[in-house]
Amino acid sequence: MTIKKKIILGLAVVLIAIQFSQPLRNQAVEVPATHIERVYAVPQNVKAILVQSCYDCHSNNTHYPWYSRIQPGAWYMAEHIKKGKEELNFSEFGDYSVRRQRNKFRAMAGQVKDGEMPLSSYTLIHRNAVLSPEDKQVLIAWFSTMEDSIK
Repeated sequence: MTIKKKIILGLAVVLIAIQFSQPLRNQAVEVPATHIERVYAVPQNVKAILVQSCYDCHSNNTHYPWYSRIQPGAWYMAEHIKKGKEELNFSEFGDYSVRRQRNKFRAMAGQVKDGEMPLSSYTLIHRNAVLSPEDKQVLIAWFSTMEDSIK
């Protein structure tokens, strides 16, 4: 067997072997009392946008596509979700201090306005998560209203 064939065979064995190592799934069974929808009145149109474009990376309940079980992509996805939840977790929003909640609403409005969220790496594959100009205006208006309402 040539060196080239040995390398290809070795890579194939490694790729198959890593498929058996799967990261933990980010899927909660129930909505906690600290979820933003339980802490604030979230209008249905805002909720629909958040579910479609934000919750996969910023909540405790990710909807996983078919390719989420293929390594090394699953590890990348798990790390991406972990970082997203560290920055903002809608499932734990009620645990944030009043000041942090206000700052998060302000930051979310700014990031949506500037096109920073959702990430282009996410919307590249999840085309349904792309925010239309109308979606952006709905979110920005709601985030701003919520920021102003927090004392």
